[in-house]
Amino acid sequence: MGAIYRATYTKPLPADAETVNRKGDRYATWRDKRGRRRTAKITTTKSGEKLLIEAGTYTAKYRDGTGMLRKVSTGCRTRDAAMAVLVELETRADKVRSGKWTAAEDAVLDHQAAPLLLHIEAYLDHLRTKRGKGGKPKVSPRHIANVEHNLSRIVADCKFKHLRDLNRSSVESWIKRQLEAETPLAARTINAYLAALTAFGNWCVETKRLVSNPLNRPPKLDEKADRRRQRRALTDDELQRLLRVARLRPLAEYGRETVPLPPAERKGRRTWSRAPLTLDNIDMAAVRAHETLADRPAFITELKRTGLERALIYKTLLLTGLRKGELASLTIGKLDLDLRNGPTAYAALDAADEKAGKGADVPLRTDLADDLRGWLADRLEAARAEARALGEPLPARLRQDTPLFNVPAGLIRILDRDLAVAGIPKRDERGRTVDVHAMRHTFGTHLSKGGISPRTAQAAMRHSTLDLTMNTYTAPRLLDVAGAMDVLPSLPLGEDSATDQAKATGTDPTSLVPMLVPNPGNQRPLTSVDGKPGRADVSQQDAVSLADDSGSEPLTRRDKKRAKGLEPSTFSLEG
Repeated sequence: MGAIYRATYTKPLPADAETVNRKGDRYATWRDKRGRRRTAKITTTKSGEKLLIEAGTYTAKYRDGTGMLRKVSTGCRTRDAAMAVLVELETRADKVRSGKWTAAEDAVLDHQAAPLLLHIEAYLDHLRTKRGKGGKPKVSPRHIANVEHNLSRIVADCKFKHLRDLNRSSVESWIKRQLEAETPLAARTINAYLAALTAFGNWCVETKRLVSNPLNRPPKLDEKADRRRQRRALTDDELQRLLRVARLRPLAEYGRETVPLPPAERKGRRTWSRAPLTLDNIDMAAVRAHETLADRPAFITELKRTGLERALIYKTLLLTGLRKGELASLTIGKLDLDLRNGPTAYAALDAADEKAGKGADVPLRTDLADDLRGWLADRLEAARAEARALGEPLPARLRQDTPLFNVPAGLIRILDRDLAVAGIPKRDERGRTVDVHAMRHTFGTHLSKGGISPRTAQAAMRHSTLDLTMNTYTAPRLLDVAGAMDVLPSLPLGEDSATDQAKATGTDPTSLVPMLVPNPGNQRPLTSVDGKPGRADVSQQDAVSLADDSGSEPLTRRDKKRAKGLEPSTFSLEG
């Protein structure tokens, strides 16, 4: 039989408390923050005298269906209401013991009354505590923030208060409202909301908060039909222009010419402006910058190093397919440029830094590895020059935990300026854009354009499915689709179409003669249609006789000698 009682807890004595004795017990009287007069019994603990406070609500103590002793707060201030809660708890325990309910179903009921936001906070704490190899967080803080935003919005919009309120119909109505709004959400954004809600429901099932997930397999939208941001791959010429501008622009910004403003745009003393940089004047602007900053050689060197770093960032993204965050995580210690472990240089990507969470060794092309060696050598020389100026010991090498590149947070804005100077449109005629992640699209597209097999391209892209590599990260515009059409058979529609088709396929007798009969006096060995050596036992005379037999006289009249290679050896042909 269970029982109900008011739990007690201790609290430090207030500084202004007055103590009195009542029937041998000591009590303290004080005023709380609201100015109300409070009285509580004083108890002695190991840490000294403290107030013994009695809870305002009752606690129920009983044994559940598995026989464990449990203490549950009833939330009731009256004894009768608390007794009713105790009776309900013991009834549930009897149903579990009798087999009408399972222990999992009984445990689910304990979470139904808790606010849904508390369950969401517990789920976010679960994501924060997940750890991968080496004890590193398995889920990035940015992803956790996105999950929190998505769950908070959809729960508020659907007016879910408790776990029992979760239902599929409300979520589908929310999707409909978002699609019919004045500024509808993209399909990809709505799918992100649904994915966060589904994952939360699965976690509630795993932690015995729900018996089943009411939001399992939600109706996802077609992202391809409603893609708001479509990226495009850069052509070879655009890549060359982009790398050239990225290297020169930091310095060329200080060599831009001054041009007078039109009278309508002049304000006060502002009568001139700097001419915009273009692909045609960027070289001259860099030369003028050398003249303008001639008295600041250290600053010129810094600007050149900045330009080289930006160009190397772009080149590394284009030749490795790394994402921006993955590139930013690379340190000098993760590079193998000295070919210590094989014939190919590579960059080791940790599992915690890769999107898939598996880690990978990313191969580096020879020219990129050479550029990185030169980049690190320049940085080491700059570090030694700085140490020499400060009178410190010269470093023998760079620290292994030094980032390979200083990838700026505003790289997208820098890229937009470089694209404008290089004359590369940010958005093409089909609405496709160029951003930092478009470098990865360019990587995948040029792999396919270069004839790399789809499976190899998938491994290079580190994709889980081949469909993602071929359909999402490969731009058909850069592939030679028109050239591929030339391998299809000729299909003429004229009166002599049958004869033309026979010639095209090599079945016309007149077309076989030039291929089978060598030129007079030419003793070259016979070759087949595909250019390979023909049969060694077929002589030139035999070939000529075969050509003669292509007339009206059947082959079977020559002592029934069969021409192997033209027709199958079956006696049914003799008739």
